Amino acid sequence: MDITSAKCVINSISRFIHLVSCQTLKPMPLQKNCNTMVGVLRCLKPVLDNVVDCEIPLDDNLYKECEELDVHVNKAREFVEKWSPKMSRIHSVLQSGELLIKLQNTSLRICHTIDISPKLTSSASVLDNLQELQCLEKEPTTVYIEEVLRNQKEDTKLSYEHLREIIELLKLTSNQELLKESIAVEKERLNAEVNKTKGELDEFNQIVNLVCDLRDHVMKTKCPEVKSGVSVPTYFRCPLSLELMLDPVIVASGQTYERQSIQTWLDNGLNVCPKTHQRLTHTNLIPNYTVKAMITNWCEEKNVELPNNSKQSNSTQSSPPTDHLLHQDFDRVCSFGSSHSSNSNSKSSLQTGNAFEKQKGDNSSRVSSESNRCENGETEKFEQQSLVPSCSHSRKFGDFPTVPQEQFQSPGSKNSTVENEHKYNNNNNIVITSHSKDDARPASNSESDKLITTSHVSKLIEDLQSQSNETQAAAAEELRLLTKFNMENRIIVGQCGAIMHLLPLLYSEMKITQEHAVTAILNLSINEDNKTLIMEAGAIEPLIYVLKTGNNGAKENSAAALFSLSVPENNKAKIGRSGAIKALVELLASGTLRGKKDAATALFNLSIFHDNKARMVQAGAVKFLAMLLDPADGMVDKAVALLANLSTIPEGQVEIVREGGIPLLVELVESGSHRGKENAASILLQLSLHSRRFCTLVLQEGAVPPIVALSQFGTPRAKEKAQQLLSHFRSQRTEAPGRGKS
Repeated sequence: MDITSAKCVINSISRFIHLVSCQTLKPMPLQKNCNTMVGVLRCLKPVLDNVVDCEIPLDDNLYKECEELDVHVNKAREFVEKWSPKMSRIHSVLQSGELLIKLQNTSLRICHTIDISPKLTSSASVLDNLQELQCLEKEPTTVYIEEVLRNQKEDTKLSYEHLREIIELLKLTSNQELLKESIAVEKERLNAEVNKTKGELDEFNQIVNLVCDLRDHVMKTKCPEVKSGVSVPTYFRCPLSLELMLDPVIVASGQTYERQSIQTWLDNGLNVCPKTHQRLTHTNLIPNYTVKAMITNWCEEKNVELPNNSKQSNSTQSSPPTDHLLHQDFDRVCSFGSSHSSNSNSKSSLQTGNAFEKQKGDNSSRVSSESNRCENGETEKFEQQSLVPSCSHSRKFGDFPTVPQEQFQSPGSKNSTVENEHKYNNNNNIVITSHSKDDARPASNSESDKLITTSHVSKLIEDLQSQSNETQAAAAEELRLLTKFNMENRIIVGQCGAIMHLLPLLYSEMKITQEHAVTAILNLSINEDNKTLIMEAGAIEPLIYVLKTGNNGAKENSAAALFSLSVPENNKAKIGRSGAIKALVELLASGTLRGKKDAATALFNLSIFHDNKARMVQAGAVKFLAMLLDPADGMVDKAVALLANLSTIPEGQVEIVREGGIPLLVELVESGSHRGKENAASILLQLSLHSRRFCTLVLQEGAVPPIVALSQFGTPRAKEKAQQLLSHFRSQRTEAPGRGKS
């Protein structure tokens, strides 16, 4: 072969070197990677010049290597030309690092091929270039990023040192720069999603998680001071801007943000929740009066003056915040699912729930979870704001908590009903809603409101180890009550080491002891540090044991505890591999209505980890979820939401059809709730896209009329799914017979 390919690559190299010399790319790690690319090509260029000067035709191997190098050089040139400061710094550094490795490896192969060729001379010069090429390395930031992403993938603990280095080297030290990076990454992720580039989308999902880890690290290690010696508590800081919230607002996912930062996010065309990654069903921002009142109260206690524009100006709040503050109780298992949608009027603004949670930097948890148990005629409730799902129950409480990590609903009148909706979705836009009611009741000075001392916890731990069943039960019950409402108590009890002594009681033959112990574990798990302690203590196996052997209340709260513990991404895989999914499916099949709801909630959260979906299908979840599509069971919306998640994998699609799901789903599209119609249409779309036969079955069930109606009168998301279905039906008709998937 002639030397044309060598000449072409030399020309491409010269153009790239000139381009980089004329450009300044920031941040510095990106510029360094590009400079190293130039260094690689400058080492190689004299070698290729020598090949051209000798005018010796290239052999097949050298020709192919030159062709490959030319492709890589042109990709590097396109990367530099298209680069913009508005692009994600992390992704840009990763891209440049990948390009550098490709250029370096190809250049080394070319030098090696030339060195062993008898037709070419100057091998000493080639050897020098080989050595120089081998000494060139990627910029350290690229290595740190790759290491953190590898840790994520392998489910190993992240290095705080690496996170700190990434923040420093990429100049993400200011909250504003971190916000810009969050927006840039999400925009690029959405573009990859639209373009359906699987590998790139997976990489962006990892980078999004990395940015969340960086934000958590900053939240944990850098506490802004509003005045000398007074740091802003993490639960009053916006999860997006990391600053003290002056105008807190609630978005459709139920999370609270500073208005200015979330509005910037939305103005960039981003329609997902920054914290939970849920698809936002609307972009209304609802003022969170409760949180604002709490921040105002804290500022007054600390003698911190808020800016004038942060003062309460809404005339609808006529009574003091503490007169009608709803503070969440955490001693009841979660439920989810309602057919109504939240409105943006003033009434719903005053009835919209929200969660505050303590941020934790050593795992990906972005949630606080809570429990509830019915006892002595008193309904105790549980509310959860999770990475994806949220479950809520509420209670009245009179005072602001010392550490308000619990979740709050905004004010409602006494003896009124509070309705709270949260939406959850996965990468398939699947939404579950949560709905609970509770009559208002005055605050009480009960045992559960007292602040515990370490000495008292130590005494209770001794009692947990007593040989007396009655003493053990009493100690477990007291720990349960003490951790029921008070976040500080949860922290103290966890730090005193009570968790490792509560877990053995989950194997107790005394059912009441087992129930008290598992409920105490659930209450403790609300605290993020306790989540880690509970997992490290090996809680999954005893919780599964309770699911199999406990009384109804214990089973319910065990499911809720697994839900709470599954919120951190790395825990979803561990719990999924443990056998918990099978036990939860059994509870879904044979539990009380409360237990079925709790099992469905836990399964939904676990289904966010892709591998767990197949485990649920294999455990028979689809059969029981299809049975729960009967309106008489009161779980239609919950069941169809989880089915929508499982319909994203082929095994789930096959099982839905096998269990007779298509007629039920078509009926749901016609007569279900708004949310039910959305998810039913989503499943039918997945089935139709997966298989021509499934599509035919959907059509045979008379799906077209209700789908047409949904495309005209449904919610925005329902319309979108219905229109996609109708478009697919039309495309199937135009295809020649015998073509398409079977």
